[in-house]
Amino acid sequence: MNNKTRPDSPVTEITLIRAGRCVAQTIPNDITPVISQLYFLPMRKIVVGVMGPGKGATATDLERAYELGQRIAQQGWVLLTGGRNAGVMDAASQGAKAAGGLTVGILPSSDTQNMSDAVDIAIATDMGSGRNNINVLSSDVVIACGIGAGTASEIALALKGGKPVVLLSDHHKSQKFFTSLSPETVFVAVTPADAIDVVQAIVQKSH
Repeated sequence: MNNKTRPDSPVTEITLIRAGRCVAQTIPNDITPVISQLYFLPMRKIVVGVMGPGKGATATDLERAYELGQRIAQQGWVLLTGGRNAGVMDAASQGAKAAGGLTVGILPSSDTQNMSDAVDIAIATDMGSGRNNINVLSSDVVIACGIGAGTASEIALALKGGKPVVLLSDHHKSQKFFTSLSPETVFVAVTPADAIDVVQAIVQKSH
């Protein structure tokens, strides 16, 4: 418990930390410190980044991405994507919104002109592909749905940044390559349900 009395203030701020939660109460200095009401500040939400091809996404990629978005929302996690109205990022956002989830889009442009209409929070970076680093570093776990040059760069940046990555694709050569780079932080999933199971295990281990 931490107590803080402000100079010339008639009150004292008391902060308790229990099981990862902060309990704060302001009480008058001239009475016995009795906490009559507790204010809980919950732990922040888990952010799951879903990365994948834009225009080059296959029908399978899009189907998997939509289901991933749904399942991420159902877990109460926040979905983070590249934000545009194309490919995997749009499909995942649409799936999350259909399930009542919160979606964040890290846009490569300086405006929201080509943003997915399923993005709740848009962050315009004007960084082009440079925003890929923001995508992965802002995610607790990255799921790569499909593969392409941009997705490969995001996977590499995630591994360099120490982020766990789940590979959901049928591209065995890329799976073998990235797994060889970091066998402890790269996981291979066959279905969206498998990918979510892996993320759950990672989250439970880290918390």
